[in-house]
Amino acid sequence: MELTQFLLSDTVTAREALRQLDAIGIIAPVLFIYDDLNRIVGAITDGDIRRGLLKNLAIDDSVVEFMRKEIRFFTEGSYSKADIKSFKDINIRFVPVLDQERRLVHLVDTYYTKANIPAMAVVMAGGRGERLMPLTEKTPKPMLKVGGKPIIEYNIEHLVRHGIRDISISIRYLGEQLQEYFKDGSHKNANISYITEDKPLGTIGALKRIASISQDYILVMNSDLLTDIDLESFFETFIEQGADMAVATIPYDVNIPYAVMELEGNVVKDFKEKPRYTYYSNAGIYLMKRELLDIIPDDQFFDATDLMNTVIAQGKKLIADPILSYWLDIGRMEDFYKAQEDIKHLKFV
Repeated sequence: MELTQFLLSDTVTAREALRQLDAIGIIAPVLFIYDDLNRIVGAITDGDIRRGLLKNLAIDDSVVEFMRKEIRFFTEGSYSKADIKSFKDINIRFVPVLDQERRLVHLVDTYYTKANIPAMAVVMAGGRGERLMPLTEKTPKPMLKVGGKPIIEYNIEHLVRHGIRDISISIRYLGEQLQEYFKDGSHKNANISYITEDKPLGTIGALKRIASISQDYILVMNSDLLTDIDLESFFETFIEQGADMAVATIPYDVNIPYAVMELEGNVVKDFKEKPRYTYYSNAGIYLMKRELLDIIPDDQFFDATDLMNTVIAQGKKLIADPILSYWLDIGRMEDFYKAQEDIKHLKFV
């Protein structure tokens, strides 16, 4: 979603406004009018133009004569999921987010946005994808298409739906393809930057190369995941438990086909008939306080497991939070083919 298509100067006519509204090509379009200092001073819809014409305004009169000067908006950094829902409930789709000078920061599409998580994200996309050769010979694994769209694009959109707009993508192998595709992220209503790995830095080492830290919390995820994880619930659990770091986990059940005996020495104390044991595996999604960046060494290979071990060793709080919805790591050819079928039945909104 390009912000510029929703913006219009206060120097143009209602005819130009109508032409731009028609060009947007979506349901219930709205334009936000800005002055010579780029401050938002009003909003206009095609309904406003019709009402103005009924009041004997001319189509070539200034858009200022037609616009609504009192508009509803969010202040940057101060709106919640409940606020988003309140606008959706009264059928207001696009809500501008303004800074203290009333300049447009971004737009919230209430039909699309689920939450407003105060975190930035780092998406790890530098791997070669050896197990997916020859598909990855000329295409980086994150850019392989599932259901007609690159794998990583689902993750970018999922982050933005949860209000995470500041996103860094860590790139190495064929990284220029990701840069060319996403550019600065504005067409995804995101601010995308890139971390270039000139050598492998592990699953989390690249975080020390983030140019600008915009939030107190950082969400890190692998780019080759297909998941509809509830990121808001993940973040809320992290905050409620006062954690320094959280790792999303996937339950893995092991069914034993025989009775299992509990022994004390060689004395049988109890037994369970064909028990099932549940273990929890790393899902490749992490949430951490920004101060944990101090633990990560500069310009060295460092995995997320290394960070977790250090967090534990230093007596900090590491928690695990299970993913109760869909998750698939597209690391092997059979996973890639499974994703092509699963995507037909998944909804990410």
